[in-house]
Amino acid sequence: MSKGNINVSVENIFPLIKKFLYSDHEIFLRELISNATDATTKLKHLIAIGEAKVEYGSPQIEIKVDKDNQKIHITDQGLGMTADEVEKYINQIAFSGAEEFLEKYKDEKNDTGVIGHFGLGFYSAFMVAEKVEIITKSYKDEKAAHWTCDGSPEYTIEAHDKTDRGTEIILHIADDSKEFLEDSKIKDLLTKYNRFNQIPIKFGTKKINDPDFIPKTTKDKDGKETTEPHKQIDVDNIINNTNPAWTKKPADLEDEDYKNFYRELYPMQFEESLFHIHLNVDYPFNLTGILYFPKLTQNLDMQKDRIQLYQNQVFVTDNVEGIVPDFLQMLKGVIDSPDIPLNVSRSYLQADGAVKKISGYITKKVADKLASLFKKDREDFEKKWNDIKVIIEYGMLSEEKFFDKAKKFALYPTVDNTFFTFEEFIKKTKDTQKDKDGNHIILYAASKDAQHSYIQEAKAKGYEVLLLDSPIVSHLMQKLETSEEKIRFTRVDADHIDNLIKKDDTAISKLSDEEKEKLQPMIEANIPKETYTVQLEAMDSNASPFLITVPEFMRRMKEMSATGGGMMGMGSLPEMYNLVVNINHPLVSDILNTKTEKKRNRLIKQSFDLAKLSQNLLHGEELTNFIKRSYDLIK
Repeated sequence: MSKGNINVSVENIFPLIKKFLYSDHEIFLRELISNATDATTKLKHLIAIGEAKVEYGSPQIEIKVDKDNQKIHITDQGLGMTADEVEKYINQIAFSGAEEFLEKYKDEKNDTGVIGHFGLGFYSAFMVAEKVEIITKSYKDEKAAHWTCDGSPEYTIEAHDKTDRGTEIILHIADDSKEFLEDSKIKDLLTKYNRFNQIPIKFGTKKINDPDFIPKTTKDKDGKETTEPHKQIDVDNIINNTNPAWTKKPADLEDEDYKNFYRELYPMQFEESLFHIHLNVDYPFNLTGILYFPKLTQNLDMQKDRIQLYQNQVFVTDNVEGIVPDFLQMLKGVIDSPDIPLNVSRSYLQADGAVKKISGYITKKVADKLASLFKKDREDFEKKWNDIKVIIEYGMLSEEKFFDKAKKFALYPTVDNTFFTFEEFIKKTKDTQKDKDGNHIILYAASKDAQHSYIQEAKAKGYEVLLLDSPIVSHLMQKLETSEEKIRFTRVDADHIDNLIKKDDTAISKLSDEEKEKLQPMIEANIPKETYTVQLEAMDSNASPFLITVPEFMRRMKEMSATGGGMMGMGSLPEMYNLVVNINHPLVSDILNTKTEKKRNRLIKQSFDLAKLSQNLLHGEELTNFIKRSYDLIK
């Protein structure tokens, strides 16, 4: 037996590991299984290139919990280590065996499938263990070695009588980590981190019906048949799927395979996904995965952290910020890449050139898939639009390259539930919806109910009205207006339609200038000047006498402020409205010609409140007074 000191640059690295190296102690199991996976895939590669003259067999990784003796055993059937290799790879901290192996065989054509970048992974064992043992036998013809360390820089290493190839790690669990001795806890961790591990992982046994047992059926004296119960046997309980859908070629998968994998990823998700995107590229980086478009709610914050990041089938994180563009983090699914750099905790991603290329590839792949779906079956694409529009609109705002592609398939529904692309809508309305300055006016509503009367008036005049009701539409309109010349989005209640769109048959005022000068202060005396601006307009006599509109610019600023569009920090923006008075309406003439001030003011207040009521602006005491006044008028 030999003794020695682990080569570290601090007096005792283990407290440092336990406190600071990893943010979550539970990942010790992931790290040790990753090492076991490395050892097994390395052996397979060495056999394939003829360097190892042994049988590969059907290796497994086995996890055993010995609760009585407070131990966890992790055993693999990989290449194992000699005593010298234990000295080199275990005792020289920060010298990564995986990295050296990859460097040595980087020119080989075979994909080794080795999980690199872990380096210190083995020492995560000391986050939960007060003592760790390694019993290992190399595939080479050398004696097995037994390494022991009690959490201090000192260790022992001696020969062992182990005869079968591979490595067993024995963790003597510390008193403050006994929760890891519960089978349910270990099963949860294996499911979380290793359910798609490429090497079968055994954890306990399960009972199945014996396939070789044939139950006997007998009859009693009355002829009643009785069949004996089926015999059950114990078999290895393999907890992982070693060949998940994303590791296969798209040509080898059917739609049902993708649906089944979605159910496997999200067993508690009852709704099917809308469609999927299979990622599969090996140059200039390696990336595989499957992304799913789920049905979305309007609550964007609730949708994130659904994409799982793997590195060679080992779960890393569901925080894919920096890899997947922000607007696609509302998708679900899996991405797997050995080229994504990770820090020692594997919790946060480091942005570099490779990651930026991966992000760009994912964006392009999603855009191409959406364009393909649009061209292949536009009717089906339109049916799904409301469930995917937030992602697409967010992408158009945040990614310029996506914006350029999405312009061809992004849809703009009308209040009549017909759909146009932006180019189609411009072409349809270019000659009928322009203002006096020649700007192309795109009328839209945010709610068919809230703006119902305004929508009906616009439709009656033959105008098309879009229904734009997503939470970020104000930002998108701003971008579209700056990317296209002489385009203006205006909500149907931002101004009266006759004042907004140039018409050849513009209404002629029925009031003289003197009458208008007399009417203006009458109206202003009965409304709050700090909130409402009175506009006297000559409109169709059938149009409403009083209309409340919200200046498009002010509403846009408020909406953008509410969704973080660069207006943050300005405080609460004031309520500002226009009161548009149709001077050609008979009621307005009555107001002007009423003899008594009391009756005139009552008509103005009643008309004003009706306008407020139509915009859902009448509440509290004002609503109570309006109802009382209405009953008085009926009497």
